[in-house]
Amino acid sequence: MWKWEAEGDAKAVIVMIHGAMEHHGRYGWLIEMWRSSGFHVIMGDLPGQGMTTRAERGHIDSFEDYLTEVKDWVKAAYDFELPVFLLGHSMGGLIAIRLLQKEEFALAGVILSSPCLGLVHTPPKIMDILSHGLNIMMPSLKIASGLTVEMATRNKDVIDVDLNDSLYITKVSVRWYRELEKSMNLAFEELGQMQDVPLLLMQAGDDKIVNKEPVKAWFNQVPLSEKRLKEWPKLYHEIFNEPERDEVFVYAKDFVESQLRAIGYVI
Repeated sequence: MWKWEAEGDAKAVIVMIHGAMEHHGRYGWLIEMWRSSGFHVIMGDLPGQGMTTRAERGHIDSFEDYLTEVKDWVKAAYDFELPVFLLGHSMGGLIAIRLLQKEEFALAGVILSSPCLGLVHTPPKIMDILSHGLNIMMPSLKIASGLTVEMATRNKDVIDVDLNDSLYITKVSVRWYRELEKSMNLAFEELGQMQDVPLLLMQAGDDKIVNKEPVKAWFNQVPLSEKRLKEWPKLYHEIFNEPERDEVFVYAKDFVESQLRAIGYVI
């Protein structure tokens, strides 16, 4: 994991979780926005992605591997002795949800960015059926993800960088897909186990990757004392990379600062 410390006195710590196929290096702009606004940031690469070497690229044995990794990031955030917020994008949002359904954390709030609770494009039914058998016999067999950088964002600068990014994953294992599918289902089945933490869920209005209807259904059902849903019309999946990302960041920062004021911190 990596740590970026705020300029001057910090208000809180933001622990960020990236999505599938990508890595922490794609979050340079967002990291700097938080840091320059007075927040420490902690982030790493998930197993099988980015620069990690503990797992085969594009493969995991269990979704639990992600949860174990992120728990270490949260524990590191506690060392600052400041309020801690969790921010998860896409699959990172699903990881955040599963963490909060399985364990109790001292968090001031959680931000979910287009969380992966359903897919726009799913494998053909026959492939889905076959994947169950392959998951037993050939779990590390790789298949093309079917996702492109153009589906993720309208930001041409980001697209140009991604097209030449050697760390960007284009193939994932059968086991990875089955674990993702299982975890999306569990996110709904274990709704009642969600830790009661203030939630901001921001969803891309023109998402080409995550199906926004299951996202809204999950939000409407999750039993939290404080929750806020913001849909960003016309934005693609990666709302923090879109041309309107400054506006998206300000909205997220306002949520964080409102939670800090609520618990008695002077902003």
